[in-house]
Amino acid sequence: MTLKLANLILLILFPIAWFAPLMRAGLLPLFGLSEISVISGLQALWDTDVFLALLVTAFALFAPYLKTIGLALVHFDLGSPKLLPALHILGKLAMADIFLIALYIVLVKGIGLATVETAWGLYLFTGCILASLLIGFLTERSVKRQPAEALIG
Repeated sequence: MTLKLANLILLILFPIAWFAPLMRAGLLPLFGLSEISVISGLQALWDTDVFLALLVTAFALFAPYLKTIGLALVHFDLGSPKLLPALHILGKLAMADIFLIALYIVLVKGIGLATVETAWGLYLFTGCILASLLIGFLTERSVKRQPAEALIG
């Protein structure tokens, strides 16, 4: 029951994390900092590089949310446990997005011309991704120990 509830909570937390500020960035310390969220970053990306925007949209929005929905289907016996390997791959794709954000922050800070500060949304988004990975791992482990009919309470 705990895995079911935790996974359902992620269905609420992911959209909050998408709109929460990931970082504050600005050119040189003299200018004000703009808050950047997953959604605002995607909006800016759509104006400059559509292919990259599609890729980031898949990693940041669709992969983690589809994985969460898939896990919910498995938890409530509406989906087969055979979905779990594919959901595991979706979780890894979502984690790649966190890596890209971290890499961006390191690169911008290294240049020294811009100021970047991490914000609470980065921690929320990272926490959601890590929680989703843990829920997926525990679900897979539970399926291996129990018959599909008795899956997670």
